[in-house]
Amino acid sequence: MNTISLCLAGSMIEVGRLSPPDPIAYLDRVAASDSGRAYKRQMLAMLDLHPGQTVLDIGCGPGTDLDDLAAGVTQTGSVIGVDHNPVMAERARVRLAGQSIVDVRVGDAHALPIDDRSVDRARTDRVLQHVADPSQVLAEFCRVARPGARIVMAEPDWDTLLIDHDDLTMSRGLNRFIATEMVRNATIGRSLARLSAQAGLIVRSVVTTAPVFRDFEMADQILGLRRNVVRAIDAGYLDRGAERWIEEVGSTPFLAGVMVFLVVAEAPA
Repeated sequence: MNTISLCLAGSMIEVGRLSPPDPIAYLDRVAASDSGRAYKRQMLAMLDLHPGQTVLDIGCGPGTDLDDLAAGVTQTGSVIGVDHNPVMAERARVRLAGQSIVDVRVGDAHALPIDDRSVDRARTDRVLQHVADPSQVLAEFCRVARPGARIVMAEPDWDTLLIDHDDLTMSRGLNRFIATEMVRNATIGRSLARLSAQAGLIVRSVVTTAPVFRDFEMADQILGLRRNVVRAIDAGYLDRGAERWIEEVGSTPFLAGVMVFLVVAEAPA
């Protein structure tokens, strides 16, 4: 991987190579942000959890949302978290050690380690943008879903990333790089409803939320602006003037945002 060391001389970045953030720390940071808390609350309400239900978190990561799911189904229900990364799954187990109804499993979203027709509710949060085949993941939900089971999905559409600055060429170049090189399914947000219908699910609602960042350092931590500018330069999407541009963006009144789609779909009753 690339690494980066920042040394501000004037407004220039002295570029080395990039290293990505620690994935667990990154997910915790997103969840703790104002925008993260807001859309996660919205997802939880859309799930419409009830005592006694079985709820599945597909791509549960370090267990960020499992406690809220457990509270929704109470001690009469059950919560299953699945993640392909054993390190993430182990962290989730440690965090949820006091929750007897939570079961964290290592598994592939394309082949869930879940029995047929055993799940009442499911969620997936910013996972389908990274998987090899989103349609197969939806097919797996259909397999494990009881009649009428509900899934709530949240995915960004990276074509909608915007950064306020007079130089639109730079921000558009950064968008193209992220959507083309950095995210496997960069426009999955807009496709969720169609893919759900094609999987045989009934789409109940499609809404969008657009987290807005006005603090550059927070946006840099969550969106990786500086490190992705460097990567975009290395890949030929931006010229070296982007080094000065991103620091100028951060030194003036700042605004950035990206659209996130929230889709509720259900298995036929």
